[in-house]
Amino acid sequence: MEPAKLSSQMDERKRWSSGLVKVFGLPALVVGLLGCTEQTKSVDPAQTTVEGEKITFPTNAPQLGYLAIEPAAEQKAVAVGLYGRLAWDDDITVRVFSPAAGHVAQVRCEVNQPVKRGDILASLQSPDFGQAQAEVQKASSDLVLAERTITRLRELFNHGAAAQKDVEAAEADHAKAKSEYARAAAQLSALSYGRTNSAPGTYDLCSPLDGTVVEKNITPGQQIRSDQMLANAPQFVNPLFVVTDPARLWLFLDVTESDIALLRPNQEVLIRTKSLPDKVFHGHLEVINTGLDSATRTIKARCLVDNSEKLLRAEMYVTVDVEADTPAGVYISTKAIFLKDNRPYVFVESESGRFQRRAVKLGWESNGRSAVLEGLSAGERVVIDGSLLLEAMLEGDNS
Repeated sequence: MEPAKLSSQMDERKRWSSGLVKVFGLPALVVGLLGCTEQTKSVDPAQTTVEGEKITFPTNAPQLGYLAIEPAAEQKAVAVGLYGRLAWDDDITVRVFSPAAGHVAQVRCEVNQPVKRGDILASLQSPDFGQAQAEVQKASSDLVLAERTITRLRELFNHGAAAQKDVEAAEADHAKAKSEYARAAAQLSALSYGRTNSAPGTYDLCSPLDGTVVEKNITPGQQIRSDQMLANAPQFVNPLFVVTDPARLWLFLDVTESDIALLRPNQEVLIRTKSLPDKVFHGHLEVINTGLDSATRTIKARCLVDNSEKLLRAEMYVTVDVEADTPAGVYISTKAIFLKDNRPYVFVESESGRFQRRAVKLGWESNGRSAVLEGLSAGERVVIDGSLLLEAMLEGDNS
C-alpha cells in the first residue's frame, strides 16, 4: 500500500474515534473496540433462583460483585473505652474556711503534711473569737451568781425570812443564766472545734478530720473574713486548706447512651494516665446516674479509685477501660442488619453464591459492631454490603 494512502486511512480512523468519544464518551469507545475483537460473556438472569428465603446466583453472576461478606466473630468480653477526670473523695475531704474574721498570725502546716483531727492549721488574731470567749466568761459568772442567789433565798425561805415570789424569781434567773451559758459555750466550741484553751483573742483554725493537707491558700498577715466561706462553695472562692486522704480518689465519667447498657455498679475499671503509660490503676463503679446531662447528652458515672501508691493527682484526665460482662453470642458489622416489619434480619451465605435471609436477636451496639444473641453462630458468613440489593430481589420475586 502506498504511504500516502495508508496515512489517509489512519487519519480517517482517528477522526472516527474522536467523533465516537465526543458523542458516546470513552466507555462507548472501549466497548465498541472490544466488540470488534471478542464477544462479551453474558449471564442469563434465568439462572438466578429464589426459593422462599433463599437466593442462588450462578458462579459468574455480576450481582456477586456488589456484595461484601465477612464471618461472624465470637463475642468476647467488651472493653469500653472512656475518658474521665479524677477528683478528691468528698466523703473523706474537707475544705477548711474560717468562721471567724481576723488576720493570720501564724501558719502551722504545709502541703503534703499529715494532720490529725484537732491539729492546728493556722492561728488568727480575731476580735470575733475574743468576743465569743468573753461571752462565755460572762455567762459563766452570771450562772455562778444565779446559783448562789437561789441557794441563799431558799435558806431564807426555809427560815421564814424570804417570800415565795423571791425564790421563784431567783429560780427563773438561774434558768436564764444556765441557758445563756450553754448557748455561749456551744458557740465557742463550734468555732474552736472543741478547743477551749486558746489564748484570749487568738483563734486556732483546726483540722476537722485525719488526713493530709493537699492544698493551702493562706499566708501570714492575710486578712480573713468570716463570710469568705460563701456557703462552703469552693467554685466561688478557694478554701484556706483542703484536707483529705489521697489514697482514695473519685473518678467521674461521661458515658454515652450506647455504652451505658454495658455498665453496672461494682464493676471493675482499669485506669491509665499519660504521665505513667505503663502503669495500670484499679477502681470500681459506685454510682451511675439515672438521667442524662442536658449539655453533654451523656450519663454521669462515679468510680472509687485505689491510689494507695499516691501516684495519681486530683483533676488529672485519664483513659478508662471497663470490661463489660456480655451474654454469649457473636458480633457482626452493624451495616449487615436491615429491618423488615420492625424486626432485624441479615443475609447469610450458606454456600458459594447461595444466600438466606435470617431473623436475628440483637444485643449491644458500639463502635459500628452489633452483638447477635440469637440466629447466628460464630464463623457463619454474613453479607455486610449489599443486603438491600438481595432484599429487593427477594421481595420482587415473591411479590
